[in-house]
Amino acid sequence: MTDAAREISPKPLHTHFLPAERCDAQTVRHQASLLDDSPLIQALLDSRTGATLILNSKRQIVTAGNGALKFTEGSTLDQLLGLRPGEAIGCSHSKECPGGCGTSAHCRECGAANAILAAVNGHHSEQECRIIQNTSEGGFKALELLVNATPFVNGGEHFVILSISDISHEKRRKTLERVFFHDVINLAGGIQGLLEQIHLMSAEDQSIALQMSRENIHDLIEEIMIQRDLVAAERDELMTKPVIVDSMAILQQLAAVYQAHPVSLGKHMVLKPGCESFELKVDATLLKRVMGNLIKNASEASLPGQTITISCARQAGRGIFTVHNQTVMPLSVQHQIFQRSFSTKGEGRGLGTYSVKLFGERYLGGTVSFCSHERDGTSFCLSLPL
Repeated sequence: MTDAAREISPKPLHTHFLPAERCDAQTVRHQASLLDDSPLIQALLDSRTGATLILNSKRQIVTAGNGALKFTEGSTLDQLLGLRPGEAIGCSHSKECPGGCGTSAHCRECGAANAILAAVNGHHSEQECRIIQNTSEGGFKALELLVNATPFVNGGEHFVILSISDISHEKRRKTLERVFFHDVINLAGGIQGLLEQIHLMSAEDQSIALQMSRENIHDLIEEIMIQRDLVAAERDELMTKPVIVDSMAILQQLAAVYQAHPVSLGKHMVLKPGCESFELKVDATLLKRVMGNLIKNASEASLPGQTITISCARQAGRGIFTVHNQTVMPLSVQHQIFQRSFSTKGEGRGLGTYSVKLFGERYLGGTVSFCSHERDGTSFCLSLPL
């Protein structure tokens, strides 16, 4: 680790949440020696499943069990000494502020930061934590963790035992169960109900019922394919098929599809005047899926009578696709928007914007960003190389 991470700053660092100040390297080593002399503590560290860290009152790592290495991409204990948990794991927000882990605005919503804060104040806490981990290859990985923080005193020093368990597989299983036991069954049930009653309908109503059934079947197949591709993408097994596409053709098709979607009832779907038509080589299915997800999310966030605006333009050798709606996201939502399993819609959801980031960045080679302000509303942007 750098000397800057080990030293106390000569002047207070700005923070959006937890204090930024740290103990210096000498103090951290002294605290570590207090724990190294206890065979019981070392046995406790290595006996627990998952990762176990011991932090000082400034939330710095003073020692760790062997299980912690799998979360820190093989770092040695000496490399971890003095770091905070988010810095050791590679949390994408840990470098946003000079004070490091716990000091960014996003940290207010972090389960680990809040559990550690409770333990520093003398209270045991167990919370779930979602982290976007920056990997050594330059990519990212979504972690879903269960964090248990317990305070204790040793040698007159206050410490926190932090146990971290990876619950990503359990969360993925619950999501798949929700999709296939709820959403897919509901869609299939709707199709079945329409077809069972179709012989009792007039010719006009039959035509409407058949159209609704076709739309439901499309949604059913799309839901299954999304889950299939998401599982493959997270395993780095998704194969892309780049073809030449026209930007305007893609957006016109999506605008027509989602204007007729139930979530857009009473809302206006428009292409921004002056949209540029340009060609790019990209996996058309993934591009439609990413943009479709953004359009659907914008529609769900909009009120009747409001407008969803879709646009595309060329800028500095890149194709910029934007979806705008007139509502603003609460700050707490903005701080968690791309995290896996985070959702304002309930348990077992939250794959929409996460999949946008996963597909848009890892497989389309672009960047996904957003801005949300009271004055301007909310815009999501997908920037792709041409």
